[in-house]
Amino acid sequence: MACITKKRGKLVIDFYDQHGKRRLKTLPAGTTKAQARKELREIEEQVERGTYLPKAKIPAFSGLAEDWLEYRKPNIRHSTFEQYRGHVVNHLNPYFGLTKVNKINFNAVEKFVSHQTARGVSPPTSKKVLVTLGGILKYAVRKKICESNPVREIEKPKSLKRKRVDFLNHLEIRALLDHITDQKLRTLVMLAIMSGARQGELFGLKWTDIDWFNCQMHIKRSYNHGRFYEPKSRSSFRAIDLGETTITELKRWKIACLPSELDLVFPNNAGKPMNTCSRFTRIFHTALRNAGLRKIRFHDLRHTYASLLIDQGEHPKYIQTQMGHSSINVTMDTYGHLMNPVNREASKRLDSAIFGENGDFLETFKEKGPNQNG
Repeated sequence: MACITKKRGKLVIDFYDQHGKRRLKTLPAGTTKAQARKELREIEEQVERGTYLPKAKIPAFSGLAEDWLEYRKPNIRHSTFEQYRGHVVNHLNPYFGLTKVNKINFNAVEKFVSHQTARGVSPPTSKKVLVTLGGILKYAVRKKICESNPVREIEKPKSLKRKRVDFLNHLEIRALLDHITDQKLRTLVMLAIMSGARQGELFGLKWTDIDWFNCQMHIKRSYNHGRFYEPKSRSSFRAIDLGETTITELKRWKIACLPSELDLVFPNNAGKPMNTCSRFTRIFHTALRNAGLRKIRFHDLRHTYASLLIDQGEHPKYIQTQMGHSSINVTMDTYGHLMNPVNREASKRLDSAIFGENGDFLETFKEKGPNQNG
């Protein structure tokens, strides 16, 4: 049974941990009996929950973070792993590195968020770093190194300024396509605009993914950082509807495209997948410049597709499924500001459905008078 004794002028807590091992914890000189009893209660609660660890065995944050990275590495993309490592090396270790993991509580994390803001770290980056920190502390909870994950209670940093979404309008799209002479690049750009597929999804696209009969392309993989990956979420597996003009352009390119062992729609000259090298970016920017257009990212062609669907009044849920967003919230957060806040046609249709196209209800109401029903 746990008890408090006194040795050499200091109070000592004598107890057995959750593994049945006897332990002695010597308290600092000057500790009162009331403080010792409080410490004993906390230790007993930790033993009961199976989370007690002697101070010497509680790891510093940097050591636990390294263990977590090795634990996550086999099950995540290389790019994701490098992003996590960057968060640990550049943000978390400089602040928490030598701190014992069980000392990282709500107040410590709040101070870290304030520290990030003072350093000028942008809210989106700070939010991602917090997600990584939360993953590390969740790992610590599972290993019973600490009892809770304080990141779950932290309010995530929010950007006051909406992230700018750039896209091309109808005339700019035609100008861009008209000024691309290379058939592969022209087909690639057209498909990006008319499907909203991500760049890696287009680079990983195979001819067997094209459903010629139903005019659809199926997203089953992506190619990034020199490797093929499955789509990052269930919603990213999707069938994207294509127009007849796009299908016709794909058929023309299939005839001209050199066959490759991987059956890729857009192979490089060696029959291997294309990649996001600086050369490809320069070629794309040259096409924009030749068309007299501003410099945009290739990813902005994805935004262009979404803006086209919004402009023609497609339902947000349809836009979500075509884009491969994990939820409708992602679609609305990204593109909601592009949607028309005024819809006179909808109100007219509702009015007509209830009261008749020619105001018959009002005429009948006037003839009967307001008190005909008692």
